[in-house]
This record gives sequence, structure tokens and C-alpha cells, in this order.
Amino acid sequence: MAATKRKRRGGLAVKAKRPKRNEKDARPPAKQRDMAEEAEEEERDRIPGPVCKGKWKNKERILIFSSRGINFRTRHLMQDLRMLMPHSKADTKMDRKDKLFVINEVCEMKNCNKCIYFEAKKKQDLYMWLSNSPHGPSAKFLVQNIHTLAELKMTGNCLKGSRPLLSFDPAFDELPHYALLKELLIQIFSTPRYHPKSQPFVDHVFTFTILDNRIWFRNFQIIEEDAALVEIGPRFVLNLIKIFQGSFGGPTLYENPHYQSPNMHRRVIRSITAAKYKEKQQVKDAQKLRKKEPKTILPHDPTADVFVTPAEEKPIEIQWVKPEPKVDLKARKKRVYKRQRKMKQKVNSGNAK
Repeated sequence: MAATKRKRRGGLAVKAKRPKRNEKDARPPAKQRDMAEEAEEEERDRIPGPVCKGKWKNKERILIFSSRGINFRTRHLMQDLRMLMPHSKADTKMDRKDKLFVINEVCEMKNCNKCIYFEAKKKQDLYMWLSNSPHGPSAKFLVQNIHTLAELKMTGNCLKGSRPLLSFDPAFDELPHYALLKELLIQIFSTPRYHPKSQPFVDHVFTFTILDNRIWFRNFQIIEEDAALVEIGPRFVLNLIKIFQGSFGGPTLYENPHYQSPNMHRRVIRSITAAKYKEKQQVKDAQKLRKKEPKTILPHDPTADVFVTPAEEKPIEIQWVKPEPKVDLKARKKRVYKRQRKMKQKVNSGNAK
């Protein structure tokens, strides 16, 4: 029997309405299978959403700042690194009188766990600290051959905030201190995935090459057509000094035996130039002493005049008469011309009267 409904006021029973059948349910089962297959094909061909929809898990933050006394080139290099690393933060310059352990507190205040600190000395030497704050390790480098983005006129370009590839020399895996530096560089220079300020593109590569006991940094653009590399900049060379167990100090894990301080380098250059000057002075003094020495007179060699033929002796003539003076023809001509000029002037003045 069909279900019935009663009115509130108590009347006759009314038949309940049957629910309408959906058009999809009305179709035969074969058509439903076709629709399911089409939905699966669409799911396969669907382009996935942008990468930025993922979850940001790697919370690496880099603090990039410097001490007082840096020059314009270092300031531009700092700005270029901040531009290339969207996960970096900036801070005010630190006073040179403060100790380096204070940087760990600054990193904690800025919520950063890595640090790149530029330390200037004598307004001409630049040192770079790479540190894992607050527990370490940390490494100190001497920065040489700095070229910034504004200085280099390169044709390469990349999207601001894009994630870079990191390319390392195979020599990083051969020695233990280079392996430690490789891990430190990876954690500092690699942009975390799904970072809010990063772009979901990979269009440039950071290369770290070991040559002449130094680390050479270069930044290249990856061209999409043929995957060729075009340099963007900046570029600099890192000369390793020491690796410490702690952050900005602690026991020394490695000390570079090939490192030469800038003061010693300048001292060697000055000593070389001084040695050249001393050598020149010694040569001049030796020449003066040779001139002052008496000349050694050699005895006459009788065999030296064997092939000498004596010349005919001419009779000596004594001139008793004074020679006539030579006539200067040019002076005579000048005197003649003066006379003619004076005569013409007299004639012209008489005619005018």
C-alpha cells in the first residue's frame, strides 16, 4: 500500500508524492560506465596545480648583514645576495667593538638559524662568516675578486625569487673539510620549497668550484631552448681560513695551511719592490766606484806596431801673409736692397708733394 499523509484538521487521507527520478539514474548502466571512463581520462590529462599550493616545511631563514666600515662594493654584494635568496633577512650594521657571539642573539631575535656576516677590516679587507646558529659549525673566509650585478654587464637574467640549482665541484666529496663546507653551503644557499616569497620556477644555477685552494662562486641563467648557461652575476672568490666547531668561535676543526693573510701579502709585495730598488742602487754605487778607481796602464806591446805603415811626412809651411776676409754675399745683398728701398721712399715722397 502506498504511504498516506493526514491533514492536521483531520480530513481524508491523501497519497504521498513519489520522489522524482534523477536523469542520471534513469540512464542505462552502460552509459554510466562511459561517463566514469571519461572522468578518469580527464583526471589523467588534467594539468597539476601550481607548486606554491604545497606546504612549507623547511623553515630555513638566513640573516645577511655586515659590520661598520664596509665599502660600496660590499654593500652592493650584500644587496645582490638578499635579492637572490628570498628566504633571507636583513639587519642593521653591527659595531666593530662588539664581540661575534652577539650575532647568535641577533639571529635568535630575528628567528634565523643561519647567518652570513661580512666583516670589514682596515677598509680594504673583507671577511665572510658562514654560520649555523646557535650550535655551529661556522667557517671564516677571505673574500676576493668581488664583482656585483651592477658592475657586470652580463646578458643573463632570471626571475626574482626563483629557486636555484646548486652545482658543486667533484672535489667537495674528496676531503672531509670540503664535505662539511658543501653541506653548510647547501643549507644556506638553497631556497626552501614552497617558501612564501619564492617562485615555483628553476631558471638559474649557483656553481661552487674549487681551484687554487679557493672556492669560486658563479651564478648562471639556464636558457630553456638548449639548456645553455649565461652568466648573471655576482661573482666572488672565497679563500678558506678556519672552520670552527661552534657558531662564531669554539674549537678549530680545520685551518687552511695555504692561507696567506692580506697584511703578509702586502708585506711581501713591498719587500719585492724594495729589493728591486736596492739592487738598482747597488748597481749605481758600483759604477761610481769603478769611475773613481785609477786606470791600469798596460805596458807597450812591441808587436802591436808590426803592421802599422808610417804616413809620409809633409813639409811644414808657415803663412806670413794675413788671409783676405771672406765676403758675405747675403749681407751685401741686404745692404743693396736697403738702399733701393730708401731711394723709392724719397721718390714717392717728392711726387706726393
